[in-house]
Amino acid sequence: MLLFCYDKKKQGKEQLLGDDILKVILIFGPQAVGKMSIGEKIAEVTELPLFHNHVTLDAIWPYIGWNDTTFELAEQLRFGIFKYISEDAHHKGIIFTFVWSFDNQKDWAYIEKIKSLFSQDDQEVYFIELAADLEERLRRNKTENRLMKKPSKRDIKFSEYELLASVEKDRLNSKPHEIKEERYLKLDTTDLNIEESSQVIIEWLGTFESSKEK
Repeated sequence: MLLFCYDKKKQGKEQLLGDDILKVILIFGPQAVGKMSIGEKIAEVTELPLFHNHVTLDAIWPYIGWNDTTFELAEQLRFGIFKYISEDAHHKGIIFTFVWSFDNQKDWAYIEKIKSLFSQDDQEVYFIELAADLEERLRRNKTENRLMKKPSKRDIKFSEYELLASVEKDRLNSKPHEIKEERYLKLDTTDLNIEESSQVIIEWLGTFESSKEK
């Protein structure tokens, strides 16, 4: 597990954002690993908007239920937002959280599609993978912040069933060296709280700005 010492006094948002670089911070991992809560902390420091995948799903499923169209419409909405940001010369970027199924080629294609939208010299994509053991994820699945921000997770019995079922059928964390991106961090958050995990990531993001100054 990577650890950094984060000093809030020294690491301002200007250092993390840079002057003219649009940043896309992708935070991914299995359900209830802490993606949204950590994303909220990073958003506070960077002042980038947080866009977690359930924002679009929760805007659609109450009206048409859970079906293939729900996911198709959610993806259309997400990529509409991504496209707008990618073409806005004044936009600073976005933090996006999602679940990546590594044995599903459609998910790999999904990532390539995001990368293709943000491929200009003044655009950077960061990959942050979170992991935690199953017992800790089951505990986090019932936390107040998660239930408040994600209406579809308030049925605890169903969300636990869904979480446990995904362990059997999906691989939601990468194998060593499977992700070959230059700006990539994998962090096991099992023994870290939200503040500690966020500090590690913020410090890691800051190392890229520091290297540009040398």
